[in-house]
Amino acid sequence: MIETLPPLTIKGKTIPVPIVQGGMGVGVSLYPLASAVAEEGGVGIVSSACLDRLVSKRTGKKLNSYAGAYEEVSLSKNKGGFAGINIMCALARDYNDSVKGALDAGADVIISGAGLPLTLPAIQDPKDTALIPIVSSARALEIICKKWEKLGYRPDAAVLEGPLAGGHLGFKMDQIDTEENRLENLLPPVLDMANKYGGFPIIVAGGIYTFEDIVRYLKAGAGGVQMGTRFLATEESSASPDYKRSVVAATESDIIVAHDPGSPCGLPFRIIKQSPMYVSALSKKRTPKCDKGYVLQKDREGKYTLCPAKQSNEHHFCICNGLLSSAHYNHLEEEPLYTVGTNAFRVDKIVPVRSLMQELTGKACVPASA
Repeated sequence: MIETLPPLTIKGKTIPVPIVQGGMGVGVSLYPLASAVAEEGGVGIVSSACLDRLVSKRTGKKLNSYAGAYEEVSLSKNKGGFAGINIMCALARDYNDSVKGALDAGADVIISGAGLPLTLPAIQDPKDTALIPIVSSARALEIICKKWEKLGYRPDAAVLEGPLAGGHLGFKMDQIDTEENRLENLLPPVLDMANKYGGFPIIVAGGIYTFEDIVRYLKAGAGGVQMGTRFLATEESSASPDYKRSVVAATESDIIVAHDPGSPCGLPFRIIKQSPMYVSALSKKRTPKCDKGYVLQKDREGKYTLCPAKQSNEHHFCICNGLLSSAHYNHLEEEPLYTVGTNAFRVDKIVPVRSLMQELTGKACVPASA
């Protein structure tokens, strides 16, 4: 048995603890959480989603996406350790500016998913920053590797996210519960693909909860793990108090994958079913309100104007407003939407990051709740 977790080396940087904290948007993974994880030897990650609004509200200064990413990454690294950012491809309007802001702030890593980040290495010279795509299959990883090869780059690592993760899932509804898509079955071909393209670490994510889970995946060949839900339920997380209380109160049957109504991004989305915005969406009575625009796509004229939740909420909830509300940004005007991983029902209390990291590295005997 592995008694001490081995370090994780990415792009020549040795990270003492092979735990990457998930970049949970909107507004859950901000600098207080990322900095705390970095101080404990892991990789702290902020989410780029809506950072312009969130950081502007906190600082009282009008910031754009570039400045928001720069500010949050800089603060995350301020106390030492390794920190970076998660930037969703689905946030197309702000994607390039968020990447540039993070790079200029000296992010240790940029993690990118919710779509294939095919152009990431071409946006700006990453220098010492590691570029890490999120994939859900060996095929997706090969597509990225081939594209990046033409740009003169290869992934510095990759996150393999299985179907038990929170937020947007890289699987169709009928693929989520299949045996072939269990994380342990997805890992071997993804490891083979990484080795085919020169060898780089694979960080596994989705449903990992305990020290024993981490050890099992490291033994199976993973270089590290990414965990979101465990860090959602920490004191340093910027989730609203109601969000955290909902996680602690959730039962296994409360955690569902929403699809219709679902995210306007078109991907299955795991949530707590009592989330007020989801309940409202189920009633079909919510008036469309799309005034934030983070998941807008281009129209025929190349302008960012299109979003399914803008025209009708019959089949979609307004993810921008719902997640902003769950981060207490616009909670007085909007209903919150609570996204979690499949094991959120096992969380029975809110703990400091330091205590959680001691548990996850096997240094504290804290039994996981059943």
